[in-house]
Amino acid sequence: MLKKIMWTALTTIALFSIPVMGTALAEPVTAEAAKAAADQAIVQADTAFMLVSAALVLLMTPGLAFFYGGFVRSRNVLNTMMMSFILMGIVGTSWILWGYSLSFAPGTPFIGGLQWLFLNGVGLETTGYLAGSQPDAVVSYAGTIPHQTFMIYQAMFAIITPALISGAIVERISFKAYFWFIVLWSGILYPIFAHMVWAKGGFLGLYGGLGALDFAGGTVVHISSGVSALVAAWVLGPRKTYPNQPAAPHNVPYILLGAGLLWFGWFGFNGGSALASGSLATVAFVATTTSASAAGLVWVILEWILRGKPTAVGIATGAVAGLVGITPAAGFVTPVAALLIGAITATACFFAVSLKAKLQFDDSLDTFPVHGVGGTIGAILTGIFATKAVNSAGADGLLAGNATQLLTQIEAVAITYVLAALGTIVILKVLSAVFGGLRVHPDAEFQGVDIHEHGEEGYGEEITAGFTMTRVE
Repeated sequence: MLKKIMWTALTTIALFSIPVMGTALAEPVTAEAAKAAADQAIVQADTAFMLVSAALVLLMTPGLAFFYGGFVRSRNVLNTMMMSFILMGIVGTSWILWGYSLSFAPGTPFIGGLQWLFLNGVGLETTGYLAGSQPDAVVSYAGTIPHQTFMIYQAMFAIITPALISGAIVERISFKAYFWFIVLWSGILYPIFAHMVWAKGGFLGLYGGLGALDFAGGTVVHISSGVSALVAAWVLGPRKTYPNQPAAPHNVPYILLGAGLLWFGWFGFNGGSALASGSLATVAFVATTTSASAAGLVWVILEWILRGKPTAVGIATGAVAGLVGITPAAGFVTPVAALLIGAITATACFFAVSLKAKLQFDDSLDTFPVHGVGGTIGAILTGIFATKAVNSAGADGLLAGNATQLLTQIEAVAITYVLAALGTIVILKVLSAVFGGLRVHPDAEFQGVDIHEHGEEGYGEEITAGFTMTRVE
């Protein structure tokens, strides 16, 4: 019996040892194979990070819908939110057809070529797709993620940028005019800004251009949309009730929800702009939340001192201003610099909002005072606080001994202002001529844009007002 037990045990040990012995006897892994496996692991990790970042940036558009929707009167909430949601349909389609090619394909210093229309040639390759264009050293936008991953990440920026403009013109522009304005603005103007700053060979950027620093969209996103919003509000004129009938926000919790979603999504907006997981993404992540925190705090303190009470709307607006201000600088500055950028940007935006109110200019939801002014301040401060100690691929700013970078930042800001203003005027004037005007009927402004433009309403107030409840005995 004992012999049988021993024989069984020895047989079992021998059988289990065969795979181990086979592994030991197999050929050793070569250095080339180990490097290939490590490179593949990096590609997979960076791709996962960028896809999550892209999803976070897309979440910002519904976040913006809630943020803007809370500010308007209840009878216009759906129209206001639709003005953000429709971008996911329009740009989500046009970006595939022509937007990406015009934005990032090699072309002129101001606009991309047509070779990537319908995503022709935009596949899963990680490098080489920019070979043959100047400068020679740049052969891809991100060497550890597929080309399509870069494309879809950039699509999310293209979606939210024109949505920001809607805040200046809500409660009075017809949805048809807005729809076609977005088609033209996102399909023509946005590719110009994106190409000039971020594309290979772009006039303003680091890949063969003037060398302006814009890590995640200070000029491309916030200045372009803020200036366009200012021009659009001026072209349309004020709401019929402005400024005689002040319109208080109808749903402040919506505003706080929207601001929270924007803050959350901004981690993908700025952190993802590193185009890889790792130390640079960490720098941008830390800078993002640091600036937003400082800005929200400063805004509340200013309200408390100058107006007597800290408000929920104030802290939400201040946090967004801080997020805007740090966007161009996120990957180029230290955490302390990010704190200062948030505080300075919030102060500038706070007084810009007050000035707009004194001038009685009807930028409905303060789009230019927050995004235009915030983006401008952030871009200029990038030229002051940037340091190659944080990002060797960037540039030193004024405090690091490079005053030229500050001048370059100011030049990029000025060029963006001019192009955004002129382009927006042309688009709106053409649409006004085609449609015979841009505004809803005056009655719609008083009765509510939701019913007139969409045939529905957010809370059922107008419908239920026509009925009375009776008790059945």
